[in-house]
Amino acid sequence: MFKELTINQFIENLASDSPVPGGGSAAALTGAGAAGLIAMVAALTIGKTGYEEHWDEMAKVKEEMDKAKDFFLNAMDEDAGSYAKVMDCFKMPKNTDEEKVCRLQAIQETLYGAAIVPLQIAEKAAELFRFAEIVIDKGNKNAASDGAVAALMARTSVRGALYNVKINASSLKDAESKADLLKKAESLEKRSAQAESTVLKLMEF
Repeated sequence: MFKELTINQFIENLASDSPVPGGGSAAALTGAGAAGLIAMVAALTIGKTGYEEHWDEMAKVKEEMDKAKDFFLNAMDEDAGSYAKVMDCFKMPKNTDEEKVCRLQAIQETLYGAAIVPLQIAEKAAELFRFAEIVIDKGNKNAASDGAVAALMARTSVRGALYNVKINASSLKDAESKADLLKKAESLEKRSAQAESTVLKLMEF
């Protein structure tokens, strides 16, 4: 759905008064942009004189980033869909005690799902740093800055997705599930901060 829109159409949807697409879908799109840039640097290295020893590795990087790009584009819709389910649950009737219990249970279940999808986005985005490092270090030097931008976008994708994890997890009544999600979010944030720093050090002039 959203992945099929033009850039202008998607931004118009973001700017509307609808809660979906929201930050999670935007974080996924940012991840797709990061993967696309890494793939581009790899493509600009393959077949380039002077980089022959890295052609095979760059071909593998490009293949992985093409897969990652597709993952993120699909995640744009998955994130929006998961939160749409939460909103539908809030519309459930609550006139009787039984309806209230069913409504609360449905809300909790969908909130957990709405936290899992952005967590998966963040996990995938956190994997991009090592590929950005490879293309900056071994790829076409004329496109190294594109690899650096990819690292910046990957960090934004991670952080943006994790904000969605945290806000949905904060409404969970199951303490164990909430703690587990928040622990994973904290770990991913620390790892991505360190990874981004490592990658960007390669760009010191």
